[in-house]
Amino acid sequence: MNEESPHGISEPESDEEVTVGLPYKVILFNDDWHSFDDVINQIIKAVKCSYEEARSYAFEAHVKGKTQVFNGELNECLKVSSVLEEIALHTQIIS
Repeated sequence: MNEESPHGISEPESDEEVTVGLPYKVILFNDDWHSFDDVINQIIKAVKCSYEEARSYAFEAHVKGKTQVFNGELNECLKVSSVLEEIALHTQIIS
């Protein structure tokens, strides 16, 4: 059933939930300056994951040139990126 707005425009009813905001992603890029251990430890600190998961991210960045290490709200991505960049790792936040 359509409801009429005060301006005479009818809008269809909807039971669908609408998610507001875009999911953002933190991308970590490979470099030739940091050791695997340095990168793994910083990933653990930034995203609070297991050693195995961090090692997997580090290896993927090494092989493919980059990897997605986190996704979520922009403010959380900024925090993760900031921690990774504490040791001069190169990151990018994308939507």
